[in-house]
Amino acid sequence: MNSWPHVGVVGGSLGGLTAALVLRDLGCEVDVFERSSTALKARGAGIATHPSTTRYFEESSELDASLVEIELPWLQFLSASGELVYQERMNYRFSSWTTVYRGLKGAFGDRRYHLDSEVVDFEQDARGVTVRFADGSTRTLDLLVCADGISSTARMKLLPGAGTRYAGYVAWRAMIPESDLEPASFEVLRDGLTYCVLPDGHVLVYPIPGLEGDLEPGRRLANLVCYHNYAEGDEIDDLMTDRSGERQALSLPPGAVRDEHVARFREFASEHMPPAMAEVFFKTSEPFVQVIYDIDVARMVFGRIALIGDAAFAVRPHAGAGTAKACEDAWTLRDALRDADGDPVAALARWEPGQLALGRRLLERTREMGDRSQFHHTWVPGDPSLRLGLYGPGR
Repeated sequence: MNSWPHVGVVGGSLGGLTAALVLRDLGCEVDVFERSSTALKARGAGIATHPSTTRYFEESSELDASLVEIELPWLQFLSASGELVYQERMNYRFSSWTTVYRGLKGAFGDRRYHLDSEVVDFEQDARGVTVRFADGSTRTLDLLVCADGISSTARMKLLPGAGTRYAGYVAWRAMIPESDLEPASFEVLRDGLTYCVLPDGHVLVYPIPGLEGDLEPGRRLANLVCYHNYAEGDEIDDLMTDRSGERQALSLPPGAVRDEHVARFREFASEHMPPAMAEVFFKTSEPFVQVIYDIDVARMVFGRIALIGDAAFAVRPHAGAGTAKACEDAWTLRDALRDADGDPVAALARWEPGQLALGRRLLERTREMGDRSQFHHTWVPGDPSLRLGLYGPGR
């Protein structure tokens, strides 16, 4: 009989929860350590769903993927005036961070999901990994899976030279109920992933589940993402200084963006976005901002410790595959541990090469996609190389 390891997962978002669930179902004893003191709230609004993202919903008897994702039949591009300039049947699927999190968290439960458990240090020897928390307590584990995101404490300790690299632009994000849209705008946006190429960037809108998980057209949310350049230095520093005067590194949540920046961007939207897309931004009372960064790592494995998801590679969002990569890291780790009969060191050594290669390919592709949009002005509606996908365009 296999002896399955006791696993600690650092970070309780989508990648961490997927790892926790698949390793638990394999037979491991699993604890999730989440630094937040309260239940996690919506992050990033909409997400594209790759099969890896919703695989647990497909394979679990408790969950149903059809209840968390929306299938959109069309990929389409509009001109700035709102004219349809390209349309192709594509059948992409989308959900929201909140909807997927709610399902995964419900499946894992509360008993081993530990809030207010910030990991501040760890050390390992031949027998295990000892984790130290901010409150001074410790836990000893057989395997530590670090899914603690773009600002990963684990990565900073293990790879202090692997810093974030600013991509030169941010994502402005906005959401409104579809019911708030004018009927003409709703008809334009309801069935597609809709893009518009802008001066020095692009904007996209797609529907995501409503706040309570509604998937019915008219009861969903219209989700907008617009990529906009800000020069490194004073320009990005000014944008990312919140209403309290504090410079934020990664994001400005709803309500934190200063009024002058919202007004300036609304003026840009009015001048350059199709009317239906601009309406989403104008009717959003509190748009928010995420800075786009690249993170590349030389390693993902350190003995009994693994980095997964954004804790390893932070990729630009243009392939719709960041969440999928984190979930794929989890599924492949499950397979490696199973094939190694529960030996964590052997499993991680087997697992690392493939996930390093996948992360590097995805990072390179999303860098190219972003640079083509923001700086090279070579985005062409319908270009197949721009399609979403984890393993390549459309894959």
